[in-house]
Amino acid sequence: MFRLGKHVARILLTVLLGGILGATLLRVAPGFGVDEEELDSRLNDQSIRALRQEQQTDTNVITFYFRYLGRMLHGDLGISRTLRRPVSELLRERLPETAKSVTLSLALGWALSFALVILALMSRSWSVDLFGSVISGFLLCLPAAVLSVLFVMSRAPARLVLALIVFPNVYRYVRNLLLRSASQPHVLMAQAKGLGNFRIMLWHILWPAAPQLLALGGVSVSLALTAAIPVEALCDLPGIGQLAWKAALGRDLYLLVNLTMVVTVITLLANSASNLLGEAFRPSAA
Repeated sequence: MFRLGKHVARILLTVLLGGILGATLLRVAPGFGVDEEELDSRLNDQSIRALRQEQQTDTNVITFYFRYLGRMLHGDLGISRTLRRPVSELLRERLPETAKSVTLSLALGWALSFALVILALMSRSWSVDLFGSVISGFLLCLPAAVLSVLFVMSRAPARLVLALIVFPNVYRYVRNLLLRSASQPHVLMAQAKGLGNFRIMLWHILWPAAPQLLALGGVSVSLALTAAIPVEALCDLPGIGQLAWKAALGRDLYLLVNLTMVVTVITLLANSASNLLGEAFRPSAA
């Protein structure tokens, strides 16, 4: 219970600090306070003054942030200045799309990584290991934006781009971790006693490596979320990544602060869950 409370307190503190730091960085960024709408020749002086007055309300970061926290406690996340819609409504629409993309990418990336590593270990084939290493190395050299453009040009399913971004990062760590686990003395002893490959893989290689694999799982969630921003923007996927891109271009303070908090909460929840599950595995692994 103490560990759980510590994780909850850390999440709350990080979210609060992350929100005010995000608002501060946006406030000091070049171009803050400048609205492209003022360049519209159809606007009269009164409309331009109204736009500038609206910008002035967000000038003081401390005042803005405490006002924002007070409204958030009442369920009001503010209005997006660029899209002219409630932020809570935008998040309800966009979060499920990003959740589908991230879940699919994590499932495919981890499944492909495990399939190649386990196949190489059980078959003891250097060619399978070489194939996985070459493919993962090649994908690591390709930026997410380049992969996205290639998928758009070939009209391939855009959600698979995230899986190709997750796979090489997961594969390298899974490969090194399981290879190190497979070289332990107790694994060699189990092989000498004639135990089956499946039993050795499950109980003597995967089970002791479970805490490290769970920690990697938490990190891969933040990796997929980060990659979702350029992928959704370039592939026109209606998720929070595309929303963050539009908010950044429009210097939309309310929208960016809320998106920062959402991504921070998801990342911290994934890391805390992996840490707690890893601690449950360690006594058995020992």
